[in-house]
Amino acid sequence: MSKARIGVVGTGRMGANMARRLKDQGYPVTAVFDVFPKLAQDLAAELGCTAPATLAQVTAAADVILTVVTDDAAMHGIFAPEGDSLLTDAGGKTFINCATISPAVHEEVDAACQAVGATALEACMASSITQARQGTLYLMVGGSAETYAKVEPILKDLSSSLRHVGGTGKAAKVKALVNMVMNINTAGLAEGLGLGAALGLDLAMLKEVFSQTGANSRVLETDGDDMIAREHDCFFSAAHACKDSGIANALAAEAGVNTPLSLATEAQYHRMVELGLGELDKSGVAELTFPGRTVH
Repeated sequence: MSKARIGVVGTGRMGANMARRLKDQGYPVTAVFDVFPKLAQDLAAELGCTAPATLAQVTAAADVILTVVTDDAAMHGIFAPEGDSLLTDAGGKTFINCATISPAVHEEVDAACQAVGATALEACMASSITQARQGTLYLMVGGSAETYAKVEPILKDLSSSLRHVGGTGKAAKVKALVNMVMNINTAGLAEGLGLGAALGLDLAMLKEVFSQTGANSRVLETDGDDMIAREHDCFFSAAHACKDSGIANALAAEAGVNTPLSLATEAQYHRMVELGLGELDKSGVAELTFPGRTVH
């Protein structure tokens, strides 16, 4: 695997940094592609590889192709049954699909890959941009044990924690639940700090008390200061939070499980998108809860 030629489709914040990490680890990164060609061209110039004009050319240039796209529609697009597609002459290729999308779409892509003699694996990421660059991602992997074993060295070079959770679709389900709970925690923290501000409490003190009590959470550490300072540089966008909560809520509806907190959280992030705030970090949900802000 150390000599496997690597292609990357989707060279946004995460995909570009994963490509850089693999290049640093000595992998031949041979092709990068994005629907915004300049993103791919700039990265290709940096890495010394090609930025093909078509998806089929990415498949031809690589043995293992990582995909990091935005949503179900984008995933269907790159694995289209006709026209320009990663499936063109894909026999023997392995696809590692890293986007947070619906489990059913991962299953469809896996079946489509098998039909042309390729293999697919889902490698869902519970980390952010910095971890992608440093190779310290937390990866939840779904797919066959055989395919997992084949590309495990690559996955290890991208991650500090690696967990094979089961067959195709399972990792996407776990990731949906991870982000569902994270988003609920983030929205809850924004409400707690916003109410604290409205009550005239010292927010540094309130954060410290939260950290020592049942109000503690991982997002208190990552997002609390940003909410207070209104620093919402994007590591995980509100638009993605909206999408991912929606995936979890759709799974809940299918399973007949009531998720009122997650539905309320999705509504908050949907409101951010409607207000043109979707590209803020998820911490930007505090703009909806703090008194005296432009949106409250």
